[in-house]
Formats: sequence, C-alpha cells, structure tokens
Amino acid sequence: MGRLEAKSAIVTGAGRGIGRAIALELAREGADVAVVDLDLANAEVVAGEIRQMGRRSLALKVDVTRLAEVKEAFGKVLSTFGKIDILVNNVGWDKVEPFVQNTEEVWDKLIAINYRSVLNCTRAVLDHMMERQYGKILNIGSDAGRVGSTGEAVYSGCKGAVIAFSKALAREVARYKINVNVVCPGPTDTPLFAEIASENPKLAGALEKAIPWGRLARPEDIAAVVAFLVSDAAGYMTGQTVSVSGGLTMA
Repeated sequence: MGRLEAKSAIVTGAGRGIGRAIALELAREGADVAVVDLDLANAEVVAGEIRQMGRRSLALKVDVTRLAEVKEAFGKVLSTFGKIDILVNNVGWDKVEPFVQNTEEVWDKLIAINYRSVLNCTRAVLDHMMERQYGKILNIGSDAGRVGSTGEAVYSGCKGAVIAFSKALAREVARYKINVNVVCPGPTDTPLFAEIASENPKLAGALEKAIPWGRLARPEDIAAVVAFLVSDAAGYMTGQTVSVSGGLTMA
C-alpha cells in the first residue's frame, strides 16, 4: 500500500519534465492525480499513464497565471475526486540572459508563471483545505532563489519570493493542519534545461563538474522527495526549504 493511498492531488506543469515525474510518482504511491498543463496533448499522455496504474486521473488545460481559469479547473477536480488533499505548484519558465538585456515583457512572463501561478493555485485550494483541516502544499522553488544565479536575476527573484511566501503561509495555515514546504531542484535534465543548454553547449558539462554527485538531477530524483513531503510521514514538517541538487548547494 502506497503512502498516498486514497489521496487526491493536483500537479501543475505536469505534462513533461519534473512535473510529469512528480505526477507519476504520486500515482505510484496511490494518489489520484489531476495533470494540469498548458499543453493538453502532453497532459493527456501523462493522465493515460496514471490510469494504467489503476488510479483516476484528469488532464486539464489551464493557464495558471489566470485566477478565474484556475478556480474553474480546480472545481472540476473537486467534483471528480471529491476532495483535494495535495497541491504541487511545479509549473515554471526561464530565460537565461543578463538582467540589463531583459525586456519588461520577459519580467512580466517570469513573474506570472513562476510566482503569480503559485498564488493563484494556492488560493484556489485553501478554502477547501481549511474547511477539511487537512492539506499538503508543495511549491517547487529553485536554488537560484536561495543563492542567486547569473543570467537569472528575475527568475531568482521569483523563486526567492516563492520560498518567502511559503514560509509565511506555513505559519498562517498550520492551525488548519495544512503543511506548506518547498523543494528546490538543482540543475535537472529536463526539456526546459535542454532548451536553455542548446544556446550554451558547454553548460551541462560545466555543471556536471561542479556538482559533487557528478551528474545533473533526473526528474525522478526530485519526484521522490516531493512524494515524501506531501505524505503524512512528513506531517511535522512545514515551512521548510529542501534542496535536491547533488550537493551543488548545501544549506
């Protein structure tokens, strides 16, 4: 029996990369999972994989930067699963370039996807979780938000905001038995990383040399830690920020 048997979860940005790995890991642990992504085709594939495990799944196309759209979609999850136990705010986007080269449009997109989406999705589940006196909210941060990262100034700022927001929210909702934690992946072998690395072919090699573990993270490395933190085994952990970086950063 999995640690998440009879639980229901929402994972944003779950159509590929880390989000896909998280959605599949939660399902392996027994959860029903709503796969939220802007790319519905990818979401449908992941939802199909989850159903093959014998779990229920919904694929939903949602622009998580729009609160009304999020509330409508999460209402469908609630009516289908009957409850929402777990929210994983995973969706993210990045553009690597010096801050002085950023446009306002890039700022707005980075803030909307990496920070505003967390506010929207969290707000959409909180009333339900508070009423039930139960909930697990897991936000995917980044070590860029803990130590900074060259070429990612606004992204780092957004992830730093996610960490600070999560700590404050954890204090507010502890009385309702809602856990709020953050997982910060280090450099991870994902489609988004591949897109970024395509513009800098030496990036992956340089990172592998810098990481004590000697390799990039795999999405499954992140998913395993997330599955623990949203389980009742981590019931006494809240307001915590956990890096999964192969030792690249150490708290």
